Amino acid sequence: MEKPIDMTQTFLEAGQVRANHTSNIIRSVSSSLEGKNYNPLNQLVGYLMSGDPTYITSYNDARKQITSVDRDELMEEIVKFYLSHN
Repeated sequence: MEKPIDMTQTFLEAGQVRANHTSNIIRSVSSSLEGKNYNPLNQLVGYLMSGDPTYITSYNDARKQITSVDRDELMEEIVKFYLSHN
Protein backbone atom coordinates (compact mmCIF):
# COMPACT_ATOMS: atom_id res chain seq x y z
CA MET A 1 0.00 0.00 0.00
CA GLU A 2 1.47 3.33 -1.05
CA LYS A 3 1.58 6.38 1.18
CA PRO A 4 -0.54 9.32 0.09
CA ILE A 5 1.50 11.91 -1.80
CA ASP A 6 0.93 14.55 0.90
CA MET A 7 2.62 12.43 3.61
CA THR A 8 6.20 13.34 4.54
CA GLN A 9 8.65 10.46 4.41
CA THR A 10 11.14 10.30 7.27
CA PHE A 11 14.54 8.68 7.22
CA LEU A 12 16.26 7.32 10.31
CA GLU A 13 19.98 6.71 10.41
CA ALA A 14 20.98 3.06 10.63
CA GLY A 15 22.18 3.58 14.20
CA GLN A 16 18.84 5.04 15.24
CA VAL A 17 16.93 2.16 13.65
CA ARG A 18 19.16 -0.33 15.49
CA ALA A 19 18.72 1.56 18.78
CA ASN A 20 14.94 1.56 18.37
CA HIS A 21 15.01 -2.17 17.62
CA THR A 22 17.19 -2.84 20.67
CA SER A 23 14.95 -0.75 22.93
CA ASN A 24 11.89 -2.61 21.72
CA ILE A 25 13.55 -5.94 22.43
CA ILE A 26 14.51 -4.87 25.97
CA ARG A 27 10.93 -3.78 26.65
CA SER A 28 9.46 -6.94 25.16
CA VAL A 29 11.81 -9.24 27.08
CA SER A 30 11.16 -7.32 30.30
CA SER A 31 7.41 -7.72 29.78
CA SER A 32 7.80 -11.45 29.15
CA LEU A 33 9.88 -11.84 32.30
CA GLU A 34 7.25 -9.99 34.33
CA GLY A 35 4.58 -12.17 32.73
CA LYS A 36 6.31 -15.22 34.18
CA ASN A 37 6.77 -13.50 37.58
CA TYR A 38 10.53 -13.03 37.23
CA ASN A 39 12.28 -9.84 38.28
CA PRO A 40 13.36 -8.32 34.93
CA LEU A 41 16.22 -6.35 36.50
CA ASN A 42 17.77 -9.40 38.12
CA GLN A 43 17.31 -11.61 35.08
CA LEU A 44 18.63 -9.07 32.57
CA VAL A 45 21.67 -8.28 34.74
CA GLY A 46 22.35 -12.00 35.09
CA TYR A 47 22.21 -12.42 31.32
CA LEU A 48 24.31 -9.35 30.57
CA MET A 49 27.00 -10.29 33.08
CA SER A 50 27.26 -13.98 32.24
CA GLY A 51 26.05 -14.28 28.66
CA ASP A 52 23.96 -17.27 29.77
CA PRO A 53 20.65 -17.07 27.89
CA THR A 54 18.91 -19.30 30.45
CA TYR A 55 18.47 -16.18 32.60
CA ILE A 56 15.83 -15.17 30.04
CA THR A 57 12.56 -17.04 29.74
CA SER A 58 11.63 -18.62 26.43
CA TYR A 59 8.06 -17.37 26.97
CA ASN A 60 6.93 -15.18 24.02
CA ASP A 61 10.27 -15.94 22.30
CA ALA A 62 12.02 -13.61 24.76
CA ARG A 63 15.22 -15.68 24.77
CA LYS A 64 15.33 -15.74 20.98
CA GLN A 65 14.78 -11.97 20.87
CA ILE A 66 17.47 -11.08 23.42
CA THR A 67 20.08 -13.33 21.82
CA SER A 68 19.43 -11.73 18.42
CA VAL A 69 21.16 -8.57 19.71
CA ASP A 70 24.81 -8.39 20.74
CA ARG A 71 25.19 -7.93 24.50
CA ASP A 72 27.40 -4.87 23.90
CA GLU A 73 24.55 -3.22 21.99
CA LEU A 74 22.14 -4.02 24.82
CA MET A 75 24.50 -2.45 27.35
CA GLU A 76 25.04 0.58 25.15
CA GLU A 77 21.32 1.17 24.83
CA ILE A 78 20.74 0.76 28.57
CA VAL A 79 23.56 3.17 29.49
CA LYS A 80 22.43 5.67 26.85
CA PHE A 81 18.90 5.59 28.29
CA TYR A 82 20.23 6.02 31.83
CA LEU A 83 22.46 8.97 30.93
CA SER A 84 19.72 10.73 29.02
CA HIS A 85 17.27 10.42 31.93
CA ASN A 86 19.58 11.41 34.80
